[in-house]
Amino acid sequence: MTTADLPAVMRLEEELFAPDTWTEAMYRDELSRGDTRYYVVAEFDVGGDEDEPVEGPPVMVGYGGLIAYDDEAHVATLGVTTALQGEGIGSLLLDDLLAEADRRSPVVLLEVRADNETAQHLYRRRGFVEIGRRRGYYQPSGADAVVMKRKRVRALSRAGGGRG
Repeated sequence: MTTADLPAVMRLEEELFAPDTWTEAMYRDELSRGDTRYYVVAEFDVGGDEDEPVEGPPVMVGYGGLIAYDDEAHVATLGVTTALQGEGIGSLLLDDLLAEADRRSPVVLLEVRADNETAQHLYRRRGFVEIGRRRGYYQPSGADAVVMKRKRVRALSRAGGGRG
């Protein structure tokens, strides 16, 4: 994600998270902190099937953000346009964020709306477990948040390379 992406990000932010949206100033601040931030976007080409030429610039369909420190990382935001939810875009974005988190931090935390079962299911499939609740976390709506945690996933190796 770059500052040039912000108009499209803000349209998706409004579609997905109103009234609890981040502001453009908040995103600009996040993007200015490259040492501890990692933000990505998902884009689709319009047209571009086998028999169709690509028509114009790609369309942003999702985005995600990570705050990562040496001791822990936080999935700060993750969203996919409503029209394409359930198509695997959120999984791709989350997997990218988690790969970056695993390079930087031993633990990943996030908050997700208590009423967003779809997102909670996605996070559970990626190894997150609920560790608490924050009452009235999302403002101005006052919606509750589920706090989830995931420990770093490491590849296993065995001495001798075989089963014993």
